[in-house]
Amino acid sequence: MLKNSKVLILMAEEYMVNQLEMLTVWIPDRMKPGMIFPLDKPIDHPQRPHDPFWAVLACPECGTTGLVSRLQVAGLCAVICGTDLCSAEFFLRGDGIVPRKPM
Repeated sequence: MLKNSKVLILMAEEYMVNQLEMLTVWIPDRMKPGMIFPLDKPIDHPQRPHDPFWAVLACPECGTTGLVSRLQVAGLCAVICGTDLCSAEFFLRGDGIVPRKPM
């Protein structure tokens, strides 16, 4: 029982990189946590035409890639990882990544 408890505690401890790393050439295999690749041109979002997607970001916690919007890149809206296994919420601030504080 104690061994399982330790495993749960270790799984609950999460690590998030705190610096963005710019990728200038799209090589999906090179995307690691905290890497961002700016898109050549914004991709419109049908439900949010005022806030198009501007970049591909690898979650700074789990490394899953996803699109981030103009407001998220500007640090005005939080980024939330889209996977079921990761609960990372953070802001992009310049070249840094700042975890979102609990409310």
